[in-house]
Amino acid sequence: MNKNLKRPELLLPAGSKEKLDYAIHYGADAVYLGMVDFSLRAMRKGELITIDNLKDCISLAHSMGKKVYLTLNIFAYNNDIKEMIGIAERVNDANPDAILFSDFGVYNVIKKYMPKIPLHVSTQTNILNYEAVRFWQDLGAVRVVLSRDLSLEQIAEIKEKVPEMELEVFVHGAQCVSFSGRCLISDYMTKGERKANHGNCSQSCRWSYKLVEETREGEYFDIEENGRGTHILSPKDLALINYIPQLIDIGIDSFKIEGRTKSLYYVSAVAKAYRKAIDDYLSTGKIDEEANYNEIIKIGNRGYTTGFYLMKPDSEGYSYDISKGLAGADCLCVFMEQKDNMYKVLTKNKFHLNDEIEIITPNECFRTKVVKIIDDKAGEERELSNTNDISWLEFSKNPQNSSYGLARTIGVKNLR
Repeated sequence: MNKNLKRPELLLPAGSKEKLDYAIHYGADAVYLGMVDFSLRAMRKGELITIDNLKDCISLAHSMGKKVYLTLNIFAYNNDIKEMIGIAERVNDANPDAILFSDFGVYNVIKKYMPKIPLHVSTQTNILNYEAVRFWQDLGAVRVVLSRDLSLEQIAEIKEKVPEMELEVFVHGAQCVSFSGRCLISDYMTKGERKANHGNCSQSCRWSYKLVEETREGEYFDIEENGRGTHILSPKDLALINYIPQLIDIGIDSFKIEGRTKSLYYVSAVAKAYRKAIDDYLSTGKIDEEANYNEIIKIGNRGYTTGFYLMKPDSEGYSYDISKGLAGADCLCVFMEQKDNMYKVLTKNKFHLNDEIEIITPNECFRTKVVKIIDDKAGEERELSNTNDISWLEFSKNPQNSSYGLARTIGVKNLR
């Protein structure tokens, strides 16, 4: 390892306790999570993180020597402030390693009712310059999350001017069309029912739009960009995995992955990819750019861009033809249990007997073949394991440790 370079933190999203657990085992140094009603990415399904299970989630991460940052980064109304004050004692008891905020009223609540918890300033505050960093430093913050609208050179100057302040930057995931994520489109398009800055974004920027001329009511025209489609507000996803060396050289303290509402496979695979890139550079001074890219295209994406980091984005930074991220590889199953050479799995996407698949674990990635499928309920051999089936599998090659194991299709489809 290059002892002259600081080891940055790899920060992963934890939309649930299960995703928190997988993110850490796949390489995260820290996770960030939000409770329902106080987060800009409230989960809509699956296990929700609430004030009732917050302490258990944080304790799990702490038991593995990792950190947890609690997001209270909504733009708060009066009722939100009252509710935050009401849960302050339980947040203190849960003992998060920091609270992420953007609203000045929330800042006052934290300072008054949760004074011992370190302060991290959200990207929602649009931090674009070193004087803004100093402003928050003077108010007691220990870290700022820089705006995604900055270049590498601008970030380097901020670090040079305020070296003692921790800087966190987004390196991977979906991007908001609005400046630093502060958006009112969702509020308008849903008549105030889905407020983007209150944890309930409808992702209106991902919708397909048509053009209407005001004197030609009911006559609609496609909005096209070289025939590619009408998703005119939908940015491609950010991917800086091959610019890890530059960010480490600048002295960035934390690399943040977006995606609290993403799948378990997404969290695990992206953590594994960025963990390897960081460790490779620190240990050898090099990264394998081709291998890095081949790995992240297997994860759900709308096409990738470097955002503002290298140059101001042009039309190539938008995904005109789709709104939902498409994965280059389908997650086939999640490993649940092992007995001898048989593996109990929960199937996410169907697969067949004799299919060649790829197994990934925190420490491995290899190809193998499914040589036996036994239905868990009936105990009978099958030719197929269907979506949501629980099956026992036998492989031609087994993982050294199947804990936190996942399987996916081989090769890359949906190449963008």
